[in-house]
Amino acid sequence: MKELAFKSILPYRKDGPPMAQEQINEYLSLLPAWGIVEREGIPRLERSFPFGDFQGALDFTNRVGEMAEEADHHPAILVSWGRAAVSWWTHVVNGLHENDFIMAARTEELYKKDFNSGSREMT
Repeated sequence: MKELAFKSILPYRKDGPPMAQEQINEYLSLLPAWGIVEREGIPRLERSFPFGDFQGALDFTNRVGEMAEEADHHPAILVSWGRAAVSWWTHVVNGLHENDFIMAARTEELYKKDFNSGSREMT
């Protein structure tokens, strides 16, 4: 998964197709905590991250937001007490693109490195 997190964000065409299911399955195998959820007819890569309080979830959300701005690729994030749910998909292709998996891997690495400690994680 770390190799995926270090890949560069790829350019995509507005008229380009979303990833094929075979590719999605291959990349999804690298991110076992993530799943595909269809919302509004669009498949999204999604994972919910646990925290011990609201502030931890909010801090994580802000860090994911900074990372997204740097990459110019933005997720949907739902923050609640003790939880932050992150969804990645590519708007212009109405589906999943390799960039979504790269950003999910970066999100996972951020959580593991800076937020997955006993004081912040909800058990």
